[in-house]
Amino acid sequence: MVFDELFFINMGLKLIKMETQQEIKGIRLDWDKKLIDTFIAELPFKLTSAQTRVMNEIFSDMQSGRVMNRLIQGDVGSGKTILAAIALYCTVESGYQGAFMVPTEILAKQHLNSFKKFFGKKALSIEYITGSMPQGEKIGLKQRLKDGEIDIVIGTHALLQEDIEFKRLGLVVTDEQHRFGVRQRATILSKGENPHILVMSATPIPRTLSLILYGDLDISIIDELPPGRKPIKTYHVPSSIRDRVYRFIRKQVAEGRQAYVVCPLIEESDKMDLMAATELFTKLKNGPLRGLDIDLLHGKMKSVEKERVMHRFANGDTQVLVSTTVIEVGVDVSNATVMVIENAERFGLAQLHQLRGRVGRGKHQSYCILIADPV
Repeated sequence: MVFDELFFINMGLKLIKMETQQEIKGIRLDWDKKLIDTFIAELPFKLTSAQTRVMNEIFSDMQSGRVMNRLIQGDVGSGKTILAAIALYCTVESGYQGAFMVPTEILAKQHLNSFKKFFGKKALSIEYITGSMPQGEKIGLKQRLKDGEIDIVIGTHALLQEDIEFKRLGLVVTDEQHRFGVRQRATILSKGENPHILVMSATPIPRTLSLILYGDLDISIIDELPPGRKPIKTYHVPSSIRDRVYRFIRKQVAEGRQAYVVCPLIEESDKMDLMAATELFTKLKNGPLRGLDIDLLHGKMKSVEKERVMHRFANGDTQVLVSTTVIEVGVDVSNATVMVIENAERFGLAQLHQLRGRVGRGKHQSYCILIADPV
């Protein structure tokens, strides 16, 4: 019975894939190859051979006349974002608009800043839209998007709103694919006429399972990290040696590094005996990490406050950031080398993988320490 069930799911997905590839006509994008080659050559880093292989697969799809349905799977820090940026640049140069959908406002702002660095010298109009944006600002942005004045828009679920319209949508990229449902993906796609689809995920999925979950997609795997990156050392420790962990944080900070401490809750709960970010922040500030620059970040804070805290940490003004899983995706601080996760048994594997990926983004050895007392 289980075999039959999986067999019919797989057959259904294969039929969807065949229909997409054979019956649905896609947009045949056409760009100046020399222009894109120059852009890639001018990047401040060299693409790895794995990135180049995946990039060529994307180019082939976008020029084929069929709808691209491709999943890029690669570890955190393997360089998926720059491939999305190149694909979006090709789309704009072909006379179309691109949309980049991400799960959090922090990530949307970060990608906006990254894209503005990538395309600094290019005459591209890049904007972002989030739910907390002032209404007046949002109305003007929506009109410019509809008129085709914006080339690339980066946004959260706000991109799914009914009144968001594009003049010529050519490519939709969704980052952290596991955070979006099928219906949400379909909504953004309905805003164009068979636009190309590129989805990205850092969550490791066994090949057999990925064929079931993403059977309607072609899968590209970036199986190589940029040169100079060191593997993250991961440890599981009991709560009884928590003070030793904090001494290790002090040692790393003394060497000029930064650290994250992540908790499962924002505030203390009577129902669950779990570490809460607000209480731990006060405890560390007045106890084991007294004298260090410590900050607090969680989902209930206003966007302006969140941005201020993240800006201070990114600039190195904050040495230790106590947070909830709001930093799970996209936060990129190369000087952070320690990730401590309290009550690690309360997190799923995908979350732990994402949290660990917040460190190991620079040249220094990084560590992920899971504090847990599983029963």
